[in-house]
Amino acid sequence: MARAPAELASPQVRLNGPVDEAMLRFFIDGMAMAETAGEGPLVLELTTTGGDADIGRRIAADVRLFRERTGRRTIFLGKSVVYSAGVTIMSAFPRTDRWLSRGTALLIHCRQLNKTVTFEGPLKAARMRVEALLGEIDTGLDVEEEDFDDLIEDTDVGMSELLERAQVNWYVHADEALARRLVAGLI
Repeated sequence: MARAPAELASPQVRLNGPVDEAMLRFFIDGMAMAETAGEGPLVLELTTTGGDADIGRRIAADVRLFRERTGRRTIFLGKSVVYSAGVTIMSAFPRTDRWLSRGTALLIHCRQLNKTVTFEGPLKAARMRVEALLGEIDTGLDVEEEDFDDLIEDTDVGMSELLERAQVNWYVHADEALARRLVAGLI
């Protein structure tokens, strides 16, 4: 197991709670402060039971952009639970810079869709609604695969296994995450 970076003791950005617009605002403010603070790695600490997948993707994109723009190392510390959209955020960090506190659980699952579709009226209009829904589903599947690619890069988890397990909510405890190389280490 890799040696834990000393910077894990003092994360600059600490996120706790649902992945939602409030978390995004707190994240943006924290990142602005961390960027002006100067040199050294950025450490993001996260505890979440999940939330909005697209906000999770937004936070992940901002982490990647920060790393590219500043050239600074970014380190992830998951504590207690990192579920769903939180795993999407974690996937923005290189595997070698992902850390979990002992006893932390990850929840990995496929993107979800909760929608009721009612058809009334002309068949052409119904067909257009079906095609729009299929477009939404196909886009969601593409996004899911991109996020999963980032999550399993340089790990012992293959895409076919991940897709199978994620269909039914894959709970991964810290020890298993380390054994499967989803994270660099535990603290």
